[in-house]
Amino acid sequence: MRSQLVRKACLILAAAAGVTVISAEGGSALGEHSPPAVRAVPGTVRLDPYRLFPDAYRPAAASVAAVPRDAVAHVPDEAEAAAVEAAVRAQRARIPLPANTDIVAFYGHPSSKRMGILGEYPKEKLAGLLAGYSQLFDAANGDRDVTAAFHLIYGTCWPEGEIGYLTGSVVEEYVRFAAERGMLVFLDHQIGKYTVEESVRRLLPFLRYPNVHLALDPEWRTLSPMKEIGSVTAAEVNRAQALVQAYLTEHGLPGVRMLVVHQFTETMIRDRAQVRADFDRVLPVHVMDGFGPPALKRNTYAMNSRTANLPIKGFKLFFRSGYPGAGFDEPLMTPREVLELVPAPVLILYQ
Repeated sequence: MRSQLVRKACLILAAAAGVTVISAEGGSALGEHSPPAVRAVPGTVRLDPYRLFPDAYRPAAASVAAVPRDAVAHVPDEAEAAAVEAAVRAQRARIPLPANTDIVAFYGHPSSKRMGILGEYPKEKLAGLLAGYSQLFDAANGDRDVTAAFHLIYGTCWPEGEIGYLTGSVVEEYVRFAAERGMLVFLDHQIGKYTVEESVRRLLPFLRYPNVHLALDPEWRTLSPMKEIGSVTAAEVNRAQALVQAYLTEHGLPGVRMLVVHQFTETMIRDRAQVRADFDRVLPVHVMDGFGPPALKRNTYAMNSRTANLPIKGFKLFFRSGYPGAGFDEPLMTPREVLELVPAPVLILYQ
């Protein structure tokens, strides 16, 4: 009786996580109530990739955590339960945070009041303000959760495309502060005169922190910032994702990481229909940048939304800073108005 209860409990856990246990005889151990599954080798624990996030990823084949076929009929139920629990943990690690959670972030450079709200207040004050905005979104987004984040401009484009970098100690200070509060950190590179690959490689070492995600801003991929709007190609974005995935795999780093790419004109991501969203460890988030009245922002978001191959969207809002020439939204859209966009953005940035 005890062994039957253990087995039943582990199978219920597996079902909740989208894991199918295949018996040695080739049938599902969950019978007719098992999740839909592709054909699997008998005697395996099969994972349904991104079962909770199907519109984001459609991998060609399911990954399999193998349980030796010859052993299945002979192992005690406790061992089988351990195998299922290990498969469940692996499955959960592969589900990106935005599958069930909206992310509300403050954007900017810690030492510049002109570049966003992150430069206007100390991080302790920012965390309190951000908690308030997160609560507003939590009240408007139904049964989805909300996670707060700092979106740091790590690499700032200067004249002639030179890049000024945050020091490692500043980055680590924000990362540790955020981690202690269950927050995320996005590190944004403005690219400048450098290649996308060079820019991404500069960011990769920060992935050792589990709460760190990356961002690229094609607007600033230029030698003449503030005078022309830069661009990246789909091939470069795909290469960036491949670099992130390879780094995570090589260093045994956990989870699925987001790669944010900003856009507010058609040309900022060239051949954007060719951008991939099928990397197993990288989730591209396509963010609508740009300031203005709500009607203009909705039109720009609609332009971004036509890129169906990048299904996970973000939306950026601009506070009035008071600095001459600095753009802002008038009026600022409310959380409910933002979440009524189609598709609803999962990453909301405030600059």
